[in-house]
Amino acid sequence: MLLLAAAFLVAFVLLLYMVSPLISPKPLALPGAHVVVTGGSSGIGKCVAIECYKQGAFITLVARNEDKLLQAKKEIEKHSVNDKQVVLCISVDVSQDYSQVENVIKQAQEKLGPVDMLVNCAGMSLSGKFEDLEVSTFERLMSVNYLGSVYPSRAVISTMKERRVGRIVFVSSQAGQLGLFGFTAYSSSKFAIRGLAEALQMEVKPYNVYVTVAYPPDTDTPGFAEENKTKPLETRLISETTSVCKPEQVAKQIVKDAIQGNFNSSIGSDGYMLSSLTCGMAPVTSITEGLQQVVTMGLFRTIALFYIGSFDSIVRRCMMQRAKSEIADKTA
Repeated sequence: MLLLAAAFLVAFVLLLYMVSPLISPKPLALPGAHVVVTGGSSGIGKCVAIECYKQGAFITLVARNEDKLLQAKKEIEKHSVNDKQVVLCISVDVSQDYSQVENVIKQAQEKLGPVDMLVNCAGMSLSGKFEDLEVSTFERLMSVNYLGSVYPSRAVISTMKERRVGRIVFVSSQAGQLGLFGFTAYSSSKFAIRGLAEALQMEVKPYNVYVTVAYPPDTDTPGFAEENKTKPLETRLISETTSVCKPEQVAKQIVKDAIQGNFNSSIGSDGYMLSSLTCGMAPVTSITEGLQQVVTMGLFRTIALFYIGSFDSIVRRCMMQRAKSEIADKTA
């Protein structure tokens, strides 16, 4: 009986693998495609632009700092695969004025054609205990991380739906999958991106437009280096429980998943576990992806409980250490 059940399960899984490609989106061809990357002057954004350029895409880089944009343009152009490729640079703050963002997207489309893929990489991180963070910090992070993704996406979506082709990528964070000490402002802005992405995917899927949400771990970028300068001790110790990724590795995975039309894009075993644990009602790209989530959920939840216990332990130790230091200071 057990042998029969096992055989049935194996046959069922094989059937799913055979049927899965039939319901998956058709991959987006990057050669000749127009890819817009916000936050493209450094870090993950610049590496995404390089990866797309290597595959024959035309690139529009969008960022605030014009000098950094021109420097990034020179780096990207070294990776051209043909003489026709172009890297266009546009300096604008994507989080401030929608009409301005809409205008620069129109300019880019007039020069390089309709946008085939938009990668929203513009973002920032500020950490601190909830009561220590200024209210303006919450407003700023929601503006940059959330509205900075809404505005460019809103500017390209109509054309994508009309053409019935397109990819929109939102770069969230693993801190957009679970809340961590010190990230009350940052995590909430990154969680908001997922809600936007899920709702948008349901709207645009009938038009052959696919949304990808990337959840990179700590990544060796200028933004990460800046973030570390103000991290609370607890946040830093929790972050150190996992390794820091290279932006090139993250960018390759994001581009691969976006081309395939995958909704989730994660890095490494921790990233895969987090994406499975937090899948909820998120879209799936294939039957096999859904099956994997169902099968692994119980095991991953068990592992996650140990992680949560470890993080809580770090917070308690830091609190006790701080209390001892305060007592020592008073008695000194």
